[in-house]
Amino acid sequence: MTATVFVDTNVLLYAFDHANPQKQAAARLWRAELWTTKRGRLSVQVLQEFYANVLRKWPSAREQARAEIRNLSAWHPVPMDSEILVHGWRLQDRFQLSFWDSLILAAAISSACNFLLTEDLQSGQELDGVTVLNPFLNDPASYLS
Repeated sequence: MTATVFVDTNVLLYAFDHANPQKQAAARLWRAELWTTKRGRLSVQVLQEFYANVLRKWPSAREQARAEIRNLSAWHPVPMDSEILVHGWRLQDRFQLSFWDSLILAAAISSACNFLLTEDLQSGQELDGVTVLNPFLNDPASYLS
């Protein structure tokens, strides 16, 4: 199985955050598995949100955040363009998602992902062929082996 997984901002933030060791461990496990298997996907929007949130929560971690973004750029982030925007609007209206979640789903669909890794949507929910996985309820080995 060569399923690809689109990673939402919150997963990257938990991997970075020491405040919740259980969530940090789960987020880091997913990130490591996706890195090793080369199945991780994300968007420029996710990287922007990650950077903005790191600077807001941990201003002294600016260079760490930049290094993380440089590393994750190897995943060839989906750029934001008018096609993603319009698709996001359609998804927002159809599924009653927040604007930001609809853009992430549109990016996941455009990169042909099987899964969307996030805690922001209902785990197991299928949205236009993309299945939502909560990284804290689902083990990567079950989906990546």
